[in-house]
Amino acid sequence: MPTYAYRAVDMEKSCNHCRKGFESIQRMIDPPLTECPRCNNPISRVLFVPTVVIKGSPVTETDRKIKEYEKEGMWSHAAELADKEAEKTKREDLRVRALEDYKKAGYDFDKYDTEKY
Repeated sequence: MPTYAYRAVDMEKSCNHCRKGFESIQRMIDPPLTECPRCNNPISRVLFVPTVVIKGSPVTETDRKIKEYEKEGMWSHAAELADKEAEKTKREDLRVRALEDYKKAGYDFDKYDTEKY
């Protein structure tokens, strides 16, 4: 359930409780409080503007799983997952990450170079 903040409308007629402001846990469908529960003077709901800062692209569940594998040193698992996701989403960053993780897992791509054959 959400928590709502309330404050007195008239500071001169209010008690310390509503003058300083207080919080109330209410269901979203409940009507807002209109009177202070202690002094019965008028109160109003205080609205807050949320501060949200998003940098870069959103992290997906697959990104989290890849990072978890990398943290645990499971490079081949991380590489395979990144490789599959890069194929589906055409994300270049995941393709590069997959190659780096394959190298950390011990794969040597130079010996598979088709120009040598």
